[in-house]
Amino acid sequence: MGKKEEEEIIRIAKKMDKMAQKKNGAGALDLLKELRNVPMTLELLQSTRIGMSVNAIRKQSTDEEVTSLAKSLIKSWKKLLDEPGGGEKDEKRKEQTTPVSPSQGSPEAKEESSSSSNSSNKSESTEVAPNTLINSYPRAPSTSDSIRLKCREMLASALQTGDDHIAIGADCEELGSQIEESIFQEFKNTDMKYKNRVRSRISNLKDVKNPNLRRTVLCGSVTPERMAKMTAEEMASDELKEMRKNLTKEAVRDHQMATTGGTQTDLFTCGKCKGKNCTYTQVQTRSADEPMTTFVFCQQCGNRWKFC
Repeated sequence: MGKKEEEEIIRIAKKMDKMAQKKNGAGALDLLKELRNVPMTLELLQSTRIGMSVNAIRKQSTDEEVTSLAKSLIKSWKKLLDEPGGGEKDEKRKEQTTPVSPSQGSPEAKEESSSSSNSSNKSESTEVAPNTLINSYPRAPSTSDSIRLKCREMLASALQTGDDHIAIGADCEELGSQIEESIFQEFKNTDMKYKNRVRSRISNLKDVKNPNLRRTVLCGSVTPERMAKMTAEEMASDELKEMRKNLTKEAVRDHQMATTGGTQTDLFTCGKCKGKNCTYTQVQTRSADEPMTTFVFCQQCGNRWKFC
């Protein structure tokens, strides 16, 4: 991979990101055509994250030609994940079909050509770095259990939601297997607890409103072992975490208002159970010259209402 190609892709990615932010796809088609002529590798996909930029343009654009070309590029890049050695095979095919000049016809020339080709292939193979996201921890042991195999398949499919795995270059099948292996090691069987744990991972990984969770797993920021044990609160999106935090504060405040600070009374009748065992609290919720608001709590059924 040349430095020139990487800089060119980064330049295109920045332009596409600006277009997506401004929701203005003018000129996107020309950029996509430029990308089509760039020889893409897994290393380029990982270092430039161009896949995410192309996908953003695809979702934002209403031009059928733009969306069609974007889909075509993403599909071709996905093949690089399915066939890691595909790029090298193409190069070998080109070398085999390249016409041989007269000067290359001699045995000496053939030997030089062969050695040059071998060194070229070696340099190319060293440039395409192995997936460090997978090599950072041991590969999952194989299994013949049909339930476990199905769970691994579903986890891999959940990790492939969207196109993040293309840009990141992650091995979703291996990551899914490692997550399943960690869950199985915890429960030691495939009972209902095991299945519920797998289902919750799948549901959260596929959540379109929480793409950050999936990306952190694909990038290796969250290890498969960690993903296997995360609670629902830990997997939730930042928006949902904030909402839960606010609801918790409100619930605590309401509970304290209804029980701790309440004054016992039998002047109120509960609308649900008709009981009179109640407590009430008065709070100044309006301006100072307005009367206080009375909150009543039924000790028998837990009903709470506001009495103005």
